[in-house]
Amino acid sequence: MRDDAPAGVGRTALITGATRGVGLAIAHRLCADGFHVLLNYAHSEADAERALAQLRGLPGTATAVRGDVTDPVALSAVLDRAEEGLGRLDAFVHNVASLRPMDAAAPSSEGVHASLATTLDPMLHSVERLAGLMAHGDGRIVAVSSVGARRVVPKYVGLGVAKAALESLVRYLAVELAGRGITVNAVSAAKLDKGGPADPVTQALAGRSPSGRLTTPQDLADVVWLLCAREARCIQGQIVEVDSGLALRAP
Repeated sequence: MRDDAPAGVGRTALITGATRGVGLAIAHRLCADGFHVLLNYAHSEADAERALAQLRGLPGTATAVRGDVTDPVALSAVLDRAEEGLGRLDAFVHNVASLRPMDAAAPSSEGVHASLATTLDPMLHSVERLAGLMAHGDGRIVAVSSVGARRVVPKYVGLGVAKAALESLVRYLAVELAGRGITVNAVSAAKLDKGGPADPVTQALAGRSPSGRLTTPQDLADVVWLLCAREARCIQGQIVEVDSGLALRAP
């Protein structure tokens, strides 16, 4: 490898929910660093094609892998593709989530359980396989969480409870996998600025932020990239809040 080559050349990553939004921003950041990225998606072939087109020309490469990772059988098939095509994984980024808006005082039990399954099952059902794929001893597992895990967000109870459980799982896995050279962390975002028209809530939140703006998907992706770096080997079991300082201001 040349001294001026991107740091991620020769490294591999699997990202769930990677063909649009935050997942695609993370894929773009890792590809820009030279990673070969497997873009997992569940349904839309059109989104997968558009994502691959956006990543062409970057230092790294990308392959789209279809499979609903909330289904253990489909998840196993996705991991099979990773093992057969790459032989190993250096990073696994769990980004898939499912929001079912509801009031905490009038919840849908089915909806809460569905959010829990979508958020937790891909980590629970993959961890043993991931440990094997990262047996080289320098693996990175990063989960995408949100401030709704620790603060009350209207209509967010199902996903908020699920993200709180995910953050707890991150800490448990961090302790158990540390001895294998695998780090497990999470990034947590508040409301994101996705570049659309600014509504009153978005404007108000941006005004409260010390930086005068909200976090973007690209900002979040930069932090995921940092946690995936070889130099992040001593960051373990952390929930890194990426909110442009919004939480520092009193309500």
